[in-house]
Amino acid sequence: MSHKHEQLLRTLFHDPISGNIHWREVESLLNHVGAQIEPLSGARIRVKINRAEGILHRPHHGNTLDRHAVQHLREFLGHAGVTPSLYEQREKDRHKADG
Repeated sequence: MSHKHEQLLRTLFHDPISGNIHWREVESLLNHVGAQIEPLSGARIRVKINRAEGILHRPHHGNTLDRHAVQHLREFLGHAGVTPSLYEQREKDRHKADG
């Protein structure tokens, strides 16, 4: 995972919830973790990661997610197993296997 994606993941799970997360960065992260993205009607998209599936909403006005959208995204990513702590554990395991 790139430093940019890692930092975004930490920001998504940091409290207090940020109101300054850009949708294009979220889309990049979703693509990076192998999500399947299917456009639905309006601003809705269906996202599948691992065995988790959810509906997310692109921002309607502007390019940033509001706090409610970030909370929803955080819950979905947590359910899908895409969290900072799980990422850190995978990195440790990978370094052990390499070393």
